[in-house]
Amino acid sequence: AAAAADFGVGSGAAHLVSGHSAPHQALEEELAAFTGRERALLFSTGGAAIKATVLTSWQVAGLRSAIAMALLAVTARDALRLTPRVALVGLVYAVTLVSFVTANKLTTAAHAVFLQAAAPVYLVLMGPWLLRERLDRRDLPFLAVVATGIALLFAGGSEASATAPNPVLGNIIGVGSGVAWALTLAGLRWLERDRRPGASASGATVWGNGFAALACLPFALPLAATTPLDWVAVSYLGIFQLGLAYVVLNKGIGQVTAVEASILLLLEPALNPLWAYVVHGESPGVLASLGGLLVLVATTVRTAWLARRT
Repeated sequence: AAAAADFGVGSGAAHLVSGHSAPHQALEEELAAFTGRERALLFSTGGAAIKATVLTSWQVAGLRSAIAMALLAVTARDALRLTPRVALVGLVYAVTLVSFVTANKLTTAAHAVFLQAAAPVYLVLMGPWLLRERLDRRDLPFLAVVATGIALLFAGGSEASATAPNPVLGNIIGVGSGVAWALTLAGLRWLERDRRPGASASGATVWGNGFAALACLPFALPLAATTPLDWVAVSYLGIFQLGLAYVVLNKGIGQVTAVEASILLLLEPALNPLWAYVVHGESPGVLASLGGLLVLVATTVRTAWLARRT
């Protein structure tokens, strides 16, 4: 509570959005002391957390979004008006939430996260007519590298395993998740630029989680026998991966172009496969790893390039 009051809540917890800050350093030092290690690092663990629970994708997605909505409703209580535009963006966001969890349950974390990361490519095609944003030709080489990485992910499809029981279907859903995520980013910027009362990206995030929770409810019940680990996993996903992360995202999304926002957001999820490997021993294969590396390199290079320009 004290940290929230001093620093606020949101994707300031994410290094790719706000950089490595003093609170990050202090938390890492405390975690190191608590675990008896010399150092500790904070990484994105969404994929590993999703796979750590025996709950179904409907149950994980529904519980995660219900917890996130409760948290976001408190932080965005002044922006909860449900207008047609907010509802439209919220529904698209709900599709993103459910499809990403489903893809993670069916294919490897690497495939799920990097197929969703194709959002910049989709935004290139949709940006001019969705947001009337002209594409900077200097973005094309970076986007070409991202597209190549996505192609390698499909070419390097993994065999079925305990943590990826249906990789083909999971990859297809991952592509759909990428399209939905691209539309979500465009929609959030659209709302932030709308000066009419009730047009709120924060509100769309809250309602999107609510829509996702409601959509999953019929398929999530009844809950099978659960363990403490299941509840720890979904609580972590709802509070940290969704709830706190999107507060600052909503505030910053209107300050960059849709393509820039999507590319920047590739960096942290790139670490998901690492944790899936460490925790579950899950390996996406050589071609898929190369594809993910290309996406990560393109993201890093472009971010550094933009920093030099400014």
